[in-house]
Amino acid sequence: MIQATNLRKTFGKITAVDDVSFEAPDGKITGLLGPNGAGKTTTLRMIYTLYQPDCGTAVVDGMNCAERPVEVRQAIGALPDSHGLYARLTSRENVRYYGQLHGMRGKALEDSIDELLDLLDMRDIEHRRTQGFSSGQRVKVAIARALVHRPPNVLLDEPTVGLDVMSTRAMRDFIRQLRDQGRCVVFSSHIMQEVSALCDNIIIIDRGRVVASGSPDDLLRQTGQADLEDAFVAAIGSEEGLVRA
Repeated sequence: MIQATNLRKTFGKITAVDDVSFEAPDGKITGLLGPNGAGKTTTLRMIYTLYQPDCGTAVVDGMNCAERPVEVRQAIGALPDSHGLYARLTSRENVRYYGQLHGMRGKALEDSIDELLDLLDMRDIEHRRTQGFSSGQRVKVAIARALVHRPPNVLLDEPTVGLDVMSTRAMRDFIRQLRDQGRCVVFSSHIMQEVSALCDNIIIIDRGRVVASGSPDDLLRQTGQADLEDAFVAAIGSEEGLVRA
């Protein structure tokens, strides 16, 4: 479970996140929805310990992210907005390296890699260097790398950006599998169709603040709208940043 309470983060005179609070339970997909620049990525970065909040707390499975960052990282698998693969390593070598950073060795590590290669349909690129990979191939390697240590909490920052239709469908199916395994899944997006297709709970963020939250049905009731696209527009107060896909 992930809990954010009154998170705030500024960069100079710019307030990126301003008093953001939400809870993401296990066995559910929680979506952070908002226009580009709304504060979604900064919020995720505070949860996976890349940034420390100016105030407020982020807690993962009862552990304060600022106070116990090493333990929190063990409990989280994060797909950041920049994937940063090692181009000279093969897919398997990239994933193995990150497993070793988490202290995994031997058969346990190789079994975890094999499981992810099968789940993500990566056997055809297993022994290829990642240099020159397509966007979809790069995302698959980055997700396998993030999940190799079998974390109970998964953070995905716009995981389908740059993917074609078939890769996007496969990624959505994979995210549902993570939920069905009982993991806590949080992902950010500015694509309405993606959020409506996947999320059990939705947190709408605009200009660094939570402007609406709840289940899809809750958001419809709160905004008095008939569909989620209109609810999103009503919540943020304009159509700027809305992406239909």
